[in-house]
Amino acid sequence: MSSTTLNDGLQGKVAVVCAASSGLGFASAKRLAQGGAQVTILSRSKEAIERAAAEIEAETGHKPLGFAADMGNPEDIRKVVQGTVEARGRLDVLVHNAGGPPAGTFESFSDDVWQQAHDRNFLSLVRLVREALPHLKASGRASIVNIVSISVKQPLAGLILSNAYRAAVVGLAKSLADEFAPYGIRVNNVAPGRIATERVRELDAYAAEARGVPVEQIAEGNIRLIPAGRYGRPEEFAEAVAFFASDRSSYVTGATLQVDGGMVRSIQ
Repeated sequence: MSSTTLNDGLQGKVAVVCAASSGLGFASAKRLAQGGAQVTILSRSKEAIERAAAEIEAETGHKPLGFAADMGNPEDIRKVVQGTVEARGRLDVLVHNAGGPPAGTFESFSDDVWQQAHDRNFLSLVRLVREALPHLKASGRASIVNIVSISVKQPLAGLILSNAYRAAVVGLAKSLADEFAPYGIRVNNVAPGRIATERVRELDAYAAEARGVPVEQIAEGNIRLIPAGRYGRPEEFAEAVAFFASDRSSYVTGATLQVDGGMVRSIQ
């Protein structure tokens, strides 16, 4: 077991990280724990979240609180926030993360699918912030970090649900950054590009099936569009989340940082 703690402005902070049993959420939670934060993690699968908590404890020496919770369920959100504050006494950091909605075009989806994406990817943030806000105000040095997508900079073909709702999160975050600054609460977004996670592998497989080509061809084509010449690693992405969660970014709010190896060419 490693108990190494990094001195990077996270020590003693209490953080909730959503959708943290794998992928970007898991990497972010582990990085916060490495910085000395007391982390709560949640996922819809009880087995998956217990496995993730055990792995984080083994690698960092810090034991997370784990909850089986659905971000689309307001009662689950309330349970996570209240349980964290009861156990830890405070709340300083929210990392909002929600599994990406299905890939597809406009004509692919019924109202029901749009509503599910709205609830899980957008309204979950509204509910999470509403529930946590009194505790974040009490912190005085709090941070909300939203994991979005480079689609907020450059819409992605075949991902209309993500294009719509990730952009909505960024719009909300910009408004919250203005409203919450007097309380010492910062609100920022981190936009991943092609990070090597199961979600990205699924998107590559979707694109391969749609075009009738091998999935390796899709990955190779994507890599040619990335100046860094490769997909990113989850732990690289997590460094950006840790920066926004920490006191090192104390003068940064309302910002969206892309972590994409240079894939997006926009200057804004």
